[in-house]
Amino acid sequence: MRRFVLWLSMCVLPFAAWSQNSATDSENLRALLEEMRQLRRDLATTTVAAQRVQIALYRLQLQDAAVARATKPVEEAHGRLSDLAAQRQRLADDTKKAEDLRKRSQDAHEVRVIEEEALPEMKRHDERLAGEEQHWQAQATEAEARLRVEQAKLDSMHDLLDKLEQALERVASRNANSDPSFHARPNQ
Repeated sequence: MRRFVLWLSMCVLPFAAWSQNSATDSENLRALLEEMRQLRRDLATTTVAAQRVQIALYRLQLQDAAVARATKPVEEAHGRLSDLAAQRQRLADDTKKAEDLRKRSQDAHEVRVIEEEALPEMKRHDERLAGEEQHWQAQATEAEARLRVEQAKLDSMHDLLDKLEQALERVASRNANSDPSFHARPNQ
């Protein structure tokens, strides 16, 4: 009888251990399969996010160039306005000197030349400069409006990149929090 019990235990125990081992292996395989599926989803998400970041960076580069192009006419208009203001100031100084000279001059011919030629020419020149100044002021206003539009687009691109960065940080944080072995993997 002892032999029978011994023989029975030798035959039955390996089958019981094998069935327990089989259940554990099956659970391990399921866990590995689920982890592989999650890794595939994470890789797809990361790939899409990387592509979106690349597209956004390209658009940012284009928009930065558009802002640079829009800045040039603004700078040109402001430069011309500055030059015109300086010319008008010099002309005003010259006009004042001519009027002072006219008041102090004892020579009738000199007074007549100043009154009939110099001062009217200075006035016409001032009117031309005033017209140019109005033109360049309108150019500056228009160019500044275009620059504001382009700058707003650039700012929205920066906002988009900030949102993408935050989304990537959330994904990385979620992955780190959901998988406690996430930080231990490089050591394995």
